Amino acid sequence: MDTATVESLKPLRETIVRELPRWIEEEPRLRQQLVEMLARERISAPRYMTYEEFLEWADEDTLAEWVDGEVIMYSPASRKHQNIADFLTKVMGIFVGQHNLGVVLSAPFQMKLEQSGREPDLLFVAREHLNRLQETHLDGPADVAVEILSPESAGRDRGEKFYEYEAGGVREYWVIDPDRRWAEFYRLGEGGRYRVVFAGEEGAFHSEVLPGFWLRVEWLWQEPLPSALRTLAEIVGMEAQVLAAFERALTGAERA
Repeated sequence: MDTATVESLKPLRETIVRELPRWIEEEPRLRQQLVEMLARERISAPRYMTYEEFLEWADEDTLAEWVDGEVIMYSPASRKHQNIADFLTKVMGIFVGQHNLGVVLSAPFQMKLEQSGREPDLLFVAREHLNRLQETHLDGPADVAVEILSPESAGRDRGEKFYEYEAGGVREYWVIDPDRRWAEFYRLGEGGRYRVVFAGEEGAFHSEVLPGFWLRVEWLWQEPLPSALRTLAEIVGMEAQVLAAFERALTGAERA
C-alpha cells in the first residue's frame, strides 16, 4: 500500500478507533467477532520479537501487548469500560497534579516489566520514579496500575497480569469489574506478595500510594458517572457552598 493510500485512509481509521467502543456496546455480537478475528491476527502477527522490535512494530492504535517475546493481541474496550477509565483519569489526574505527586497516564502506554510489556488502563507514577518514564513506555513498574475488566480480559487481568505486576513491584493493583459491579484493591505486603486491602461493590477504598486519595466504589457503577468536579470536592472535603460558588463561576466563564 503506497503512502498516498495510507494517508487517505487515516480519517477512516481514526473514526473506527473513536467509535468502536460505542459499536461494541450497541451490538454485543461484534465483540465475539473481534475476539475471533484477533485470535487469527495473533497467528499472522510476528510470533516472537524483542521488546525494542515490538515498540517499532506497534503504533499507538495497535491493540497488543508483549509477553516474554510473544505478541498478544486483545480486543477494543467497550464504551462503559472507556467511560470508567476516563472518569478515573480525570479525578486522579487533577488530584495528583494539584498535590505534585507524580503523573497519571491512560492507555495506550506500555509498562515494561522484566518479562512483559503491558498496557494497563491507567498508571500512576510517583514523582520519585519519574526517571522511569521514556518516550514510548514506562521502564519499570508503575506505583499504581488499574485494570478495568471485560469478558475477554478477565482471566488475563486476574491471572497473568496479577502475578506479573506483583513480581514486578507495582505497589497497588486495582481491578475493576463493571459487569459484576465489583472492585478489588491489592497492595504489596511483606515478602512482595499482594494482599487484598478492599473488595466489594460499595464502600470507600483509601490508597496508601496516593496520600489523601480515596474512592467510593459505587461511584464507578453510576450511569451516568458522577461529575469529576463533584467527586474531587467530596474527596478533599470541600464545603458544599464553596463547590456551588465554584460551579457558578465556571458556568459564568463558559457563557462569557
